[in-house]
Formats: sequence, structure tokens, C-alpha cells
Amino acid sequence: MRQSVQASADAGAYRDPVTRRAVGVAYAVQGLCFAALLTQVPVLQDKFDFSDGALTLLLLAVPVVAGLGSVLAGFFAERFGSAVVLRIAQPLVCLSVLGAGAVGDRPLLYGVLAVFGLSVGAVDATMNMQGVSLERRYGRAILASFYAVWSAAGIVGALSSSANEHWHQALWVGFGVVAVLGIAASAVTGRRLIRRDAERALAVDPTAVPAVPWRPIVLIGIGVALMYVADSATSNWSAEYLRRGLSSPAEFAAWGYAVYQACMVLGRLGADQAARRWGPVTAVRAGVAVGVLGLAVVVAAPDTAVAIVGFGILGFGLSVVVPQSFSAAGQYDPAGTGLAIARVNLFNYVGFLVGAPLVGAAEQLTTWRVGFAVPLVLVAAIIPLATAFRPARRQSASAVPVGE
Repeated sequence: MRQSVQASADAGAYRDPVTRRAVGVAYAVQGLCFAALLTQVPVLQDKFDFSDGALTLLLLAVPVVAGLGSVLAGFFAERFGSAVVLRIAQPLVCLSVLGAGAVGDRPLLYGVLAVFGLSVGAVDATMNMQGVSLERRYGRAILASFYAVWSAAGIVGALSSSANEHWHQALWVGFGVVAVLGIAASAVTGRRLIRRDAERALAVDPTAVPAVPWRPIVLIGIGVALMYVADSATSNWSAEYLRRGLSSPAEFAAWGYAVYQACMVLGRLGADQAARRWGPVTAVRAGVAVGVLGLAVVVAAPDTAVAIVGFGILGFGLSVVVPQSFSAAGQYDPAGTGLAIARVNLFNYVGFLVGAPLVGAAEQLTTWRVGFAVPLVLVAAIIPLATAFRPARRQSASAVPVGE
């Protein structure tokens, strides 16, 4: 087996479009479901009569539970393979989204959101394990393309929520469409995901002791957390900043986040090429520098149009950070257990937990401009951390069957 893997590495990169589509579908379904639920939070607040404080606590609880789901995913993926965990967890994400729209009282909603958090954390971890394994098979950076799919599907999920509201449909109807599409897509492509034996064979060193060093993982994770501070600040507060900070008309309030996501997609379409050409460290540093520039434009913006441009620059710049973080984490796990990826994924939720409350508190004490200056400073701190994104020497593999 190792001889065939090495021979394949010597022969060059190998392409597997069928498996790549299957992994891409996992990212797409996750982006679709996450955005569909997130954009309907105001509707859920009205339906269940949550106060702003109660809703904030509920939304903070979900990423905490998701962190637990990520830890459990790392444990089970090491034993059974990430494909098995992903094929179980992703339909649960879809069903819990449907459940959030179908239940009629708070206790049931709490239970549904707990399932959503656990399964989202498990899917976040295992889809990245699949992406990193396939990247090893290709022998070149491809992970950002999956995140481009995730972001594009998130836009579709947001549009589906808008359509559901436009046609005055019950919440469970819109969520039901998303759930059915997600479950069907996952079922059709799931059998083409990378099996456990292939994941191990595609590892940098399948015979290595399954130990993951904490120091580089923590450094990468801090970078991820800082990126998600800016991301959660944008998703939660960009509309409020435009409306209240810059007196924008209501119809333009959502444009900041929409342009941010659209530019995130554009950036991720070219992020793999940037990492291949300049290396992950330079690509991350350059992307973060662009992101800092975008936040500076947001903070200094004299009007709505300039602020929206700033959010777009921010999305374009930060697009490279998360894909490269998981790609690098995979290189610190030469045995291919998935533990490094599951650990880095935890910092995703740390950023979400910290970002929105931090900006909100800064705004309450000062102004919206100062509020968005906080993630500007924190994002800039990723630049010196970027050296941790330099992967170890890796090999590509192609002679290993990946599907079932």
C-alpha cells in the first residue's frame, strides 16, 4: 500500500472529481442549512416571544454545544472514520433545522437546537477532515474551493428565507424544503466520501504515532478565533452599524453582510491558487492585511456606500484564513486521525462566542466605529501567527480507493 502511495506521489497530483463533488456537497449542505436557520432568527424570536437578552443567551449556547459536537466527532472519527460520522450528523443538521420551524413551545425548541449544535459541530469537523484528506490526494491546495461552495450555498440559504417570507409561508415550509434538499443530496453523494482505511492511507505518514502537538494547533486555532471575531461581528452587527451608526435606509441595512459574503466567495475561488503560488504563510498574511484594510474602511466610512465597500474588502481578505488553517492542521496529524482538525474547529466557536458580544459591548460603551475598531486590532494579530500555517513536507496519494 505504501509503495503504491509513494509511486503515485512521484507521478504527480491525482484528480478525483467524483469524490471532490461528494465532499463539496457536504460543504454546500452545511452552508445552506446554517444560513437558512441563522437568517430566520428574528422570526423565531417573534414566534417564541424571546426577549433580546434571552435570545442572546440561546444563541451563545448553540456554539458551546457545537464545540462539544466537534470534540465527539474527533473521538468517533478516529475510530470509525470521518465519513461515517459525517453521514450520520449531516441529516441530523437538516432534520433539526426542520424541527426548529415545526415545534411549538420553548422546551422542544431547546432540544432541537441542542441537536442542531451537536450535529453542526460534528459536521464542521468531519467535512474538514474529508477536505484535508482529499487535498492530500490531489497533492495541492484545494480546500478553499470547498469553502467557496459553503459561502455560495449560504447565500442560497439566505435567499430561501427571503422567499419564504415574501410568500408568507409557515416557517416549517421553508425549513422543510432546505431539509429535504440537504438530506437527499447527502444521501446520494455520501457513499462517495473517503473511507476510513483510505483516510489513513492518504495520511502524511500512516505509520506515525497518532499524537497531535498542541502548540501549533493552538496558534492556528487562535488565528481562526480572531478571524471569526470579525466574521461574527459582521454577521451580527453590520446591519445595525449601517442603520444606526451611518443612518442608512432600512433597505440597505443587509447589504453590508451580503457584499461581505459575496466577496468571500470571490476570494475563496482564488485562495487555493494564491496558497500554491506564494505559500500558505504569505497568502494568509496578505489576506489578513487586506481584511484589516477593509475594517479600516468600515471604521472610517463617511457614508453607507463606503462602509459596504469596506465589508466587501474584509470578506475578500479573510477568505483565505479558514481553509488554510484546516489544511495546515492536517499536516500536524501525520497519522490522519482527524484530531488536529477537530481541535482547530473548536476555535471557530470561540470566535463566535467572543465576537458579537465584544463588539456589542464596545458599541454600548462608546460608538459603532469604536465597536468595529476592536475586531480590526484583533484581526491584525493573525499576521504574526501566520508562521504556524506553514505545513510540514507532505506527500500526495492516488492509488487508494476512496469511495465505497
